[in-house]
Amino acid sequence: MSNFIRVTPFIHVENIEHAITFFTDILGFEVWFRLPDYAYIQRETVGFRLLESREREMPSGNKRYAYYIDVRDVEQLYAELKPKLDTLPENDVHGPTDQDYGQRELSVVAPDGNLIVFGQAIKKT
Repeated sequence: MSNFIRVTPFIHVENIEHAITFFTDILGFEVWFRLPDYAYIQRETVGFRLLESREREMPSGNKRYAYYIDVRDVEQLYAELKPKLDTLPENDVHGPTDQDYGQRELSVVAPDGNLIVFGQAIKKT
């Protein structure tokens, strides 16, 4: 039996309430544990640890690929999330789009300014 369960990266955010709302209301995660400046959120087998940090303590995001989540059906996920994704700024959502490296991806700008990417393996053409 494997000893590894999942990866649960920290996301440093300026406002924990805003981040929790984004992940729960927009992306469908659930809060499993909460402290005033910390929350553990999870959806299926994917978890994140949100940590509120003072602006001077936290590196700013640059919309880089920071959090990549492999999914079985990116179109199904997009259809589920689309009504809520439509409430985000226009440039905060990209895709789904086929990539040359054999992935179909949906990218969403996270509260820290980096990208959360949902990717599905596809056959290269």
